[in-house]
Amino acid sequence: MDTLLKLEEVGQFLLSIILFTQLDYAWWVFPACLLLPDIAMLGYAVNPRVGAVAYNIFHHKLPALLVLAVGFCFQIPILSLGGIILFGHSAMDRIFGYGLKYGDDFKHTHLGWIGRKK
Repeated sequence: MDTLLKLEEVGQFLLSIILFTQLDYAWWVFPACLLLPDIAMLGYAVNPRVGAVAYNIFHHKLPALLVLAVGFCFQIPILSLGGIILFGHSAMDRIFGYGLKYGDDFKHTHLGWIGRKK
């Protein structure tokens, strides 16, 4: 099942690349912006609960799709780019086993514990 879920995330990441190619940005903008959603980890400087909330807002796919939809519907390319980056980053994180966070510990995710053997 893990392999199947990772393949699904690979497909979503590839979709984000395809969607990006439809925008009028230089190719290097995608990789340059791909890690920007991780700025939300600064919430962990406050405490794990605040960190988890901030992280989850920037790593959940629904906000990504909402930002993308608003950008597309109102023809605001920067919002479309933001939605694509958020979506692609979330898929990439899931490929590597980083899921949405619980409020007790950064390493506790909806995919299990990061770094622990099964």
